[in-house]
Amino acid sequence: MEENKTDKVVLVKGLKKMGLSLIFMFLGPSLLHIAFSNKEKPLYIPLLILGIIICGMAIFFAFNGIQTIMNSMFKNNSNSN
Repeated sequence: MEENKTDKVVLVKGLKKMGLSLIFMFLGPSLLHIAFSNKEKPLYIPLLILGIIICGMAIFFAFNGIQTIMNSMFKNNSNSN
């Protein structure tokens, strides 16, 4: 019987993705707030689009990071038959 061990290299990759997601989780809504508070300015549309894209990236990196962390803990990496 083999015991599942955590793959530390994959775990670090997952934690880096989660850290990037955390940065985007603060940056995206901040840009959206700036855009919505300055509707009459010429940078309204570019800031709105950039904020929406960054919020989407935060969601993507959060799910991808959680999946990577779960793979590092529960995926069997040995090739023994």
